[in-house]
Amino acid sequence: MATVLPLWFEITSLVVLTVILVGDLLLVIKRPHVPSFREATLWVVFYVALALIFAGLMFVIGDVHHGSEFLAGWLTEYSLSIDNLFVFVVIMARFAVPRKIQQEVLMVGIIIALVLRLVFILLGAALIENFSWVFYIFGAFLLYTAFNQAFGNHEDDGKESGLITMIRRRVAIAPDYDGIKIRTRIDGKRLFTPVLIVFVAIGTTDLIFALDSIPAIFGITQSPFIVFTANVFALMGLRQLYFLLGGLLERLEYLKYGIAFILFFIGVKLFFHALHTNELPFINGGKHIDWVPEIDTWTSLIVIVASMVVATVASLIKARVDAQKRGTTLGDEVPHFTED
Repeated sequence: MATVLPLWFEITSLVVLTVILVGDLLLVIKRPHVPSFREATLWVVFYVALALIFAGLMFVIGDVHHGSEFLAGWLTEYSLSIDNLFVFVVIMARFAVPRKIQQEVLMVGIIIALVLRLVFILLGAALIENFSWVFYIFGAFLLYTAFNQAFGNHEDDGKESGLITMIRRRVAIAPDYDGIKIRTRIDGKRLFTPVLIVFVAIGTTDLIFALDSIPAIFGITQSPFIVFTANVFALMGLRQLYFLLGGLLERLEYLKYGIAFILFFIGVKLFFHALHTNELPFINGGKHIDWVPEIDTWTSLIVIVASMVVATVASLIKARVDAQKRGTTLGDEVPHFTED
């Protein structure tokens, strides 16, 4: 049986993570700029190393069960967060966000994502605690999301939602940005800037991704602490990863299939778990179904890592082959960092 993580460790972890996030936010506000490739790389490596150190502490202070659950949960959320970046790229391009303020915009988006995910984590934990059959719903939702991720039409991702269209009709929006300001003054009139529209677009996107990611990680662990910290570590460094990957994101053609497979796998795992804890009277007379295999955390971890590696390598090979056919190299086609 797994040990219980000490309360002091959970509280200390949350305090330290909050300090890091606030420090990151203040750094962005104090020094808005387009990070260089080297700077973005160092920050991404720093946050990944931080997550691995935290996983090590989970193994030592907790046990193998806690450590493996965190690793599997973090990798799942990290892969889904990379999927977030695809949509962020579309949003930045769609609303012509100046590159110089993209760091601030992304940081606000990450904070919105954390708040939304915290709400969904608390709701999900309460549902699981009181209704074991919710795993059936989570599993079905992930299977649907996996199918939509792999075979759905994503051409509309860059189009405005009905909410944004309504805001444009009812709110006076300035034609140009004024830094990161939401309000500006033009000819004596107070107007909202396009930043408001961008924040709404990112917020609604974060809401959709929260609906996907929270059921996915609850398929790996039912610990709210591990669920939340895995989300925090997955979102930390996402801003720098956006600038690091740059145009390479568009060339990771098969990544969506890797993410879809992860969601499908966890959806199946949730169904198996739901059958093991079944209490629905119309399924096996309300009794548990013990012959269905339980998928352990280490198997989940191997599947998640293998899916992302295969999808990324296959995408890079295809991108390189396509570039050679056009008489260029992959490096030549990835945009360089430039200030607006």
